[in-house]
Amino acid sequence: ASLTRLSTRIPKQKQSTAILIRSFASKPYISGDTTHFGFENVSTNEKVGKVREVFERVADNYDVMNDFMSAGLHRVWKDIFVRSTGVEAIAKTIRGTTTAGHRLDILDVAGGTGDIAFRFVDASNSMERSKSSGLDEISVTVCDINPEMLRVGKLRAQDRYGDAIINDTKGLSFVEGNAEVLPFEDDSFDIYTIAFGLRNVTDVDKALRDAHRVLKPGGRFMCLEFSHVTNDAFRAVYDMYSFNVIPVLGDVVAGDRDSYQYLVESIRKFSNQEELCDRMTQAGFHGVKHTNMSSGIVAIHEGW
Repeated sequence: ASLTRLSTRIPKQKQSTAILIRSFASKPYISGDTTHFGFENVSTNEKVGKVREVFERVADNYDVMNDFMSAGLHRVWKDIFVRSTGVEAIAKTIRGTTTAGHRLDILDVAGGTGDIAFRFVDASNSMERSKSSGLDEISVTVCDINPEMLRVGKLRAQDRYGDAIINDTKGLSFVEGNAEVLPFEDDSFDIYTIAFGLRNVTDVDKALRDAHRVLKPGGRFMCLEFSHVTNDAFRAVYDMYSFNVIPVLGDVVAGDRDSYQYLVESIRKFSNQEELCDRMTQAGFHGVKHTNMSSGIVAIHEGW
């Protein structure tokens, strides 16, 4: 929406706030040679390495980390996120047709340990399909910049599904790659998901543009990410828990206070709901919207 149309719907006393938000969001996510790593300013080249180090340290305890960050709610949020893609219904339709050539190609970015991908595999019944010969009509590709995360994800997949789904039917694959410059051709995927990973990307605008590039025309982008709490009273409680409890738990349970401190800070530095919608629109997406969960602790953003 243009600022002119926006101003017709917002009371005058709130117009300046709305314009300020959109003005801020219109600025590039990266400006100059520095960016943020939590509350620390670092060079853009340095951030990639620092983020990689964090996830190398937490890779083997990634589920534990997410339990700390969300008090266990991340499992519920991920279930809702995957259901909202409609993959189960799409997969049943494709598997039920007698006409050849229909496919569903899903890309899960920053999904190294497989949490979202495994939900897609289960929803599309790809494990049962892997007992038959030939390539699966439904593919789930996990792409992550961190080889340690991918190592953990692939081991988990083999333990859960066996080797056939990876080696034979190709219903599930793991690819190392940077969200800003994905190693895939244009118009390759029907659905692109990224869960709790976008805020760790150095240049979010660039990642959004590349997401748009690899999606087929009419393809759907969906992001699940920690966001900004909408209730003032609850925000105070949430901030207390985040800054005073999570890093201590990280230290006691995982012996890694610094990684958990970064993850808490990274949430506060990331775009709020409206800003991310604006960035998605600027990247070329249409029908952009967001849905808050748990009073805005997390939000689902989507566009086409």
